[in-house]
Amino acid sequence: MTAPGAPGTLPARQGLAYGLLGLPLAFVALPLYVLLPNHYARAYGMPLATLGAVLLAARLFDAATDPLLGRLSDRLFGRSTRTVLGVGAGSAVVLALGMWALFFPPVQGEQALAWWALLCLLATYLAYSQLSIAHQSWGARLGGDEALRSRIVAWREGAALVGVVLASLLPSLLGLPAMLGVFAATLVLGWWAWACAPRPAAQGADMHGVYHPAQHASLWRPWGRPAFRRLLVVFMLNGIASAIPATLVLFFVQDRLQAPSTQEPLFLGAYFVCAALSIPLWLRAVGRFGLARTWLMGMLLAVAVFAWTALLGSGDALAFAVVCALSGVALGTDLALPSALLAGVIAYEGDSGQHEGAYFGWWNFATKLNLALAAGLALPLLALLGYTPGTRSEAGLQTLSLAYAVLPCLLKLAAAAALYLLVVRRTPGSAAFQAP
Repeated sequence: MTAPGAPGTLPARQGLAYGLLGLPLAFVALPLYVLLPNHYARAYGMPLATLGAVLLAARLFDAATDPLLGRLSDRLFGRSTRTVLGVGAGSAVVLALGMWALFFPPVQGEQALAWWALLCLLATYLAYSQLSIAHQSWGARLGGDEALRSRIVAWREGAALVGVVLASLLPSLLGLPAMLGVFAATLVLGWWAWACAPRPAAQGADMHGVYHPAQHASLWRPWGRPAFRRLLVVFMLNGIASAIPATLVLFFVQDRLQAPSTQEPLFLGAYFVCAALSIPLWLRAVGRFGLARTWLMGMLLAVAVFAWTALLGSGDALAFAVVCALSGVALGTDLALPSALLAGVIAYEGDSGQHEGAYFGWWNFATKLNLALAAGLALPLLALLGYTPGTRSEAGLQTLSLAYAVLPCLLKLAAAAALYLLVVRRTPGSAAFQAP
């Protein structure tokens, strides 16, 4: 199957075939970044300082390896798409085994548990990152105009949202073993669909069946592109604004709202379901306002909605559910638009079909760095300022509210300002980027 040809179009069958792998990959994201910290703190009694150190070390390693995995991805694409799929299959096996080992550790004791978690996280992150970068690069290599790029990303992120919803519901409804079983099954299905998806058109030496590896300089190539640097600044500010609440949400729900555990799926489900439902609406907005301006609208909506969270307290579960739903609508832009903007940068800079892996490697590096900082700094800082899981101290709860609600809104406003100054003002009309 070849890449979609008609500008701005993508048949649903082809979009689903490419995007379906996003579903199991989202299974990894939510358990690792949201459920795992809370699971180890409450089920195994791991101190927050130890937990924060383990997560910080693992996530820094994860972030540091992404650019190298991006370069590897370019080399694999230089060989053939079959090679990409074969290596992806191996990564999928490691990923499934690593997830099970993390949530069901065979060791006991704080020190042994910390080392087991660290080693399993390293292997799991490595497999997850390789598979994710290859999948993202594949989508970017399909090419197209703004509309088509946004639709390709939307299929991937839409499937991811379904995965997130399932991952948020299954632990409480059926337990962790059922969640991991569904994850393994969807991972097999997602890889099979990926193998049947539209394939990037052969370019350059590939057309002659000769392997030429990506240039050595490709690892650092994106940093020589001003448009990439500008977009990355926005992406990092916005990313850490999202990473902090993702790390702290269960602590906020359980201690600040004092909501029963049975309501947690409601909050997460409302958030991600509304995000999925909003994506088609945001895609329509892209056609009218362009990618950058539509993303800016989503950021401002997120701040206007999420700021109310700082005023919530015990018993405000319904109000929080409304905030989650409206924040989910804003989330749709964060999911569907930044990667489409990056694909536009790659195309504008003339790097299509050669260096997508390098760009997405650094892109994912930024994502992981944000998550590492959120977990590695926010959790120990909360402990230092007097918050401990299960506390009823008003001072500790106030600290939790400030960290969960106020700080992310300030960072999101900074991201919105950067987006306007660095991207929107440099983007006349609907073009993705103009020459610096």
